[in-house]
Amino acid sequence: MSSPEPRLKPEHEIQPSDAAGVLRPFGSESKQGGNTTTPTQAESLLAAEKRILEMMANGASLSEVLNDLCTAIDAHAPPTISMVCLMDPDGKQLLSGAGPHLPPAFTAAITPWPIGANRGSCGTAAFTKQRVIIPDISNDPRWPDEARALALSHGFCAAWSEPLISKDGEVLGTFCLSYAEPRIPNNRDLELIQAAAHIALIAIELERSRLALKNAVVEIRNSENKLRTIIDTIPGFVCTFSAAGEVELVNRQVLEYFGKTMEELKNWATSNVVHPDDLPRVVDSWKHSIETGQPYDLELRQRRADGVYRWFQSRALPTRDTVGRIIGWHMLLTDIDDRKRAEDALRSNEQNLRLILDSIPGQIAVMTAGGEVEFLNDQIREYFGKTTEDLKNWATNDTFHPDDIPRTIDAWRRALETGRPFEFENRGRRADGVYSWFHARVRPLHDAEGRIVRWYVLATDIDDRRRAEGELEKAFEEIKRLKDRLHDENVALREEIDQVFMFEEIVGSSPALKTVLSSIVKVAPTDSTVLITGETGTGKELIARAIHKGSQRASQAFVSVNCSAIPSSLIASELFGHEKGAFTGALQRHQGRFELAHSGTIFLDEIGELPAETQIALLRVLQERQFERVGSSRVIPTDVRVIAATNRDLSAAIAAGAFRTDLFYRLNVFPIRVPPLRERKEDIPMLVEYFVKRYAEKAGKQISKIDRNTLKLCQSYPWPGNIRELQNIVERSVILCAGDTFWIDEAWLSSQDATRQKSSTPLSQSLHNYEKELIEAALAESNGKVAGPNGAAAKLGIPRSTLDLKIKQLKIKKNSIR
Repeated sequence: MSSPEPRLKPEHEIQPSDAAGVLRPFGSESKQGGNTTTPTQAESLLAAEKRILEMMANGASLSEVLNDLCTAIDAHAPPTISMVCLMDPDGKQLLSGAGPHLPPAFTAAITPWPIGANRGSCGTAAFTKQRVIIPDISNDPRWPDEARALALSHGFCAAWSEPLISKDGEVLGTFCLSYAEPRIPNNRDLELIQAAAHIALIAIELERSRLALKNAVVEIRNSENKLRTIIDTIPGFVCTFSAAGEVELVNRQVLEYFGKTMEELKNWATSNVVHPDDLPRVVDSWKHSIETGQPYDLELRQRRADGVYRWFQSRALPTRDTVGRIIGWHMLLTDIDDRKRAEDALRSNEQNLRLILDSIPGQIAVMTAGGEVEFLNDQIREYFGKTTEDLKNWATNDTFHPDDIPRTIDAWRRALETGRPFEFENRGRRADGVYSWFHARVRPLHDAEGRIVRWYVLATDIDDRRRAEGELEKAFEEIKRLKDRLHDENVALREEIDQVFMFEEIVGSSPALKTVLSSIVKVAPTDSTVLITGETGTGKELIARAIHKGSQRASQAFVSVNCSAIPSSLIASELFGHEKGAFTGALQRHQGRFELAHSGTIFLDEIGELPAETQIALLRVLQERQFERVGSSRVIPTDVRVIAATNRDLSAAIAAGAFRTDLFYRLNVFPIRVPPLRERKEDIPMLVEYFVKRYAEKAGKQISKIDRNTLKLCQSYPWPGNIRELQNIVERSVILCAGDTFWIDEAWLSSQDATRQKSSTPLSQSLHNYEKELIEAALAESNGKVAGPNGAAAKLGIPRSTLDLKIKQLKIKKNSIR
């Protein structure tokens, strides 16, 4: 919806400094870029400002002043309707302050108006502390829907609001201009609302200053009574004295405690107010302070109205005039009777504690926060035959063994630096010159603020234990020798146990399998890339999982990907993920397998089936440890271990141009060949027993025996499908088994003769024969022609150079094929 042409034509384009500038005083005009306030507008605003100041000086209320301002603005720029909103004390909503031409129903409906984002022009301006321009209320999202109809029904189509902000950053309200048609402000409009808002701000701040002054006057008038009340409520005795030390004023607590009048207390030095034993030093101390002007601080006993004396802390400070002369004294008497009783009890407790420490069968010392000796119990002094003063210099005398003093000093130095408890052992010299071993435990004591106030030390005689330890050292040396020999003897056994029990479902003990398990044990703790090769069904994924479980990544994810089961067009997206819209059907971002396997292991089965472009991306992951999602240029770092597996001859695939040489070398860091079942026939009985037990439990059958002929039959069969074929045959037999003896129908194995013959040919030779047959057929179909659109290379879908290389490697005579 386009906005209509505003009534006031803009004199120039709105600049950012105009739209969001700082408020300027009335009458200020910009002389840069031709932006000047018209004389009529400037004069009108200046007159309005002057009139408002006069009204405030004559005692007009804030409401009258603001309404007069709105009336002047409305008359100056019709058909404008202006209003002023004031912030309520809690700063969460606006109240109507002025708006003489606003419909009363509209004013009532918007009072109060909460502030916040998207709360209309005024609510948003107060919340953001910035000018808000809403050129069209009907469609502006900053105007709340529940109030849109209200504004439109009263003829308001546009609204511009300026926040009224004090010098200390407080929002005092807003000034708003409303229009009956959609409207975008020009520079003159912005200057108008800015200047009008400035006038409103002056009025509000003047009113706030007037109220503050009025309240201050009232406060001063009440201060004397309040001060008297405060003094009477102080939990202490307050007195004031003249410069000569004579009583002038006391609070209510003093009169109540002593039970005397003001006149009686003025003669305190000759009455029974102060305890007779304390009176001489009180008089002398007070006279000394009066003569010297020094602060007065003394503890004394004073007589209560019932005749009981209580201890007080008396402190007095002089009051001086501008030239430093003493004009009076202020005294505070604090009841410390409970504290004095507590101190007496503490002294008694300290004596009891000293008796307890002296009776403990151990050497106890208390050190200061700086590590200096503060207290020693009798056991320490008796053992060393020294006084406390002698033992304070333990670091420089013969208290401890000379060899132990340096490390003892270092231990104390570290404790004083860190504030941590510590323990140490050293030798102390007994009074008769004999050294004994002691174990010392040192603990700090903290105050309420966490600062160390002292250290406590408990030293225990461990000389007998140290002698026993010396005798045990020889025994330990013998044990170590035997332990080392036992360790050497157990290495081989441990490796065997590891191979047997650490690989869960990897069953067997044949030499071929032990070689594989030994390789797993060696490579698992590393992060090296592993390439597992072997025929189909040999359990390559079990080998990969065993490597993962033996690695430091065992607690992280193990993600398995069968590369041959994923279409070549989707393999990159499956491995590395894709962004939303990366290709048709990519409706949202998708995390790839490498992201899911971060910090863990990814197993890429059938790696030989990867398309050429995906091989390049995988090579980058192996080299740089980073990748990009399909449809994204953002590089994602990855920390993942790669284990790959294939049943193909990758060397042949490289020769055929179907697999990258550099990728092969990156994957083939640590190759592991999984032997086919026919090369580990001694494992077949163990495998049969393992599978029979598993599937019998699953089927709920009790099979306790295995037919001997069945085992012989299994060991004589070549198992072209390897362990997977054996597993399926056993499962089928368990299902059909009716008794407690397991058996396999010989017909199931004899029907695999054709497969058996194929299995006797090495895999690489089978691939070479197959490739040779395909190339010869293509050459025959193209009459021996290699290049060209109808040549053998085009029919096979490979480059001519690759086909020429294959023809040479397979020794194909293309001239004889027509």
